[in-house]
Amino acid sequence: MSRKPPSKKPARARPEKAVSPPRSRGGETASPRGEVRQGVQLLTVDEDNEGQRVDNFLLAQLRGVPKSIIYRVVRKGEVRVNKGRVKPDTRLKAGDQVRIPPVTRKEKPEQVAPGSRVQGVIEAAVIFENEQMLVVNKPSGIAVHGGSGLSFGLIEVLRSARPTTKFLELVHRLDRDTSGLVMVAKKRSALRYLQDELRQKRIRKHYHALVAGDWPSGVDRVDVPLLRYEMPNGERRVKVDDSGKTSLTTFRCLRRYQGYSLVEASPITGRTHQIRVHSAWAGHPIAGDDKYMDDVSLKAFRSIGGQRLMLHARALEFTLPVSGEAVRLEAPYDDAFNGVLKKLGSRMKGTG
Repeated sequence: MSRKPPSKKPARARPEKAVSPPRSRGGETASPRGEVRQGVQLLTVDEDNEGQRVDNFLLAQLRGVPKSIIYRVVRKGEVRVNKGRVKPDTRLKAGDQVRIPPVTRKEKPEQVAPGSRVQGVIEAAVIFENEQMLVVNKPSGIAVHGGSGLSFGLIEVLRSARPTTKFLELVHRLDRDTSGLVMVAKKRSALRYLQDELRQKRIRKHYHALVAGDWPSGVDRVDVPLLRYEMPNGERRVKVDDSGKTSLTTFRCLRRYQGYSLVEASPITGRTHQIRVHSAWAGHPIAGDDKYMDDVSLKAFRSIGGQRLMLHARALEFTLPVSGEAVRLEAPYDDAFNGVLKKLGSRMKGTG
């Protein structure tokens, strides 16, 4: 006896997953995987980028693209200058036409934008500006750049406050808790000039620091070598060590108080934490320094109302880019620094 084959139920159609269409942003296409595809770019080298190496030019134009990819596209001949192949160390000239091939980079997450209040604070702290550069009296507690858990720093605030300025780069750095003068270049040529002046030690920096104890009148320089190292928790520190780098700071006592001295420290070399470690090695750590001051001295400083590191980049002496004019800039203390000095004023012993 024949049997009827079992009837088949019609398959139910599965709903399709919703896929966001790629987003296009000025030659860029973003994918749902968080990658951005940058289309071909044809760029003209301006006078400010003249003399720059091809690899450095590409690194600046393709932020977020791994170096390995940048060097690979150069090696394969996909980067062309005036339609010709180049090497990574080829120097660019003003007017050169640079072809940058399509590349893929990871899309950066949305960053917290600096608010109008902090933008106003930083703009009000600009004490000098011309077409090539500006100098800011950085407040204590603000890093010079974002990173390490910080959404933004001084340079990001300036870029946010000046969206039409094409180029803004730090010439040098200050510790987050150190206040005072920071140079920022507005042109690449100015950045190269100022950083070369720093390397040649033609820019003089003068810091004011309130240190613990009575600074000896006979100590006018400290030249012990400094070595960078990391604590077990990853914190960066510096110590005096014979295997470290040669370091030199000159000192001059400006005023003596009961228990403290106000000194001018001028670093001849530019090592990390140099003034802080040299002062501590001389037996007179900077007041408020929670890295290099002992706990008893730090507690005593807190008891008189001290809440900040008492180190201030007071003055800069340098020659301006382009004009070559010699200038000296000075930055006033902030209220917290001034407040401590006023409290100590009643204990003042005299000048150095």
